[in-house]
Amino acid sequence: MARNPEPPKEAVGTEREGAPRRARGRGERLGEPASAGKGKYYMISVVAKSYGIHPQTLRLYEREGLLKPSRTEGNTRLYSEDDLRQLEVILNLTRDLGVNLAGVEIVLNMRRKMEQMQGDMNEFMKWVREELMRTNQDGWQERYEQALVKLPTTHLVRTSNDG
Repeated sequence: MARNPEPPKEAVGTEREGAPRRARGRGERLGEPASAGKGKYYMISVVAKSYGIHPQTLRLYEREGLLKPSRTEGNTRLYSEDDLRQLEVILNLTRDLGVNLAGVEIVLNMRRKMEQMQGDMNEFMKWVREELMRTNQDGWQERYEQALVKLPTTHLVRTSNDG
């Protein structure tokens, strides 16, 4: 069974993508969010303890390109909620399904490609709906008259095969 632990309790809030590290104020503890609304970030020791894995395992996943935690100016790894979801997928594949790291990489790449294809399909369907609506509003009859290949109108006739 997949183990879905609670997200770690000790979070360090910061902006992702190279944001400057904020100094803690007097009386502010490490486990409290540093900036509200920016999301919670967790240090490697907290994540490792919460998921029952060694910090070296998390570093290995990063080296292999399976996880990409953000870094502070002091080069401390900070894991976001998205990173934790990715870690849960990795742990499910390795622990519960016995997939090796090369297989995990393939599965994660396939998931990324499927999500991209789903986004492309949604975008295409949106375009088709817009075209249909525009065609209905812009007078499809005129377009039909100007079509290169005209198809005759067919009438459907229902026949019964009773016998």
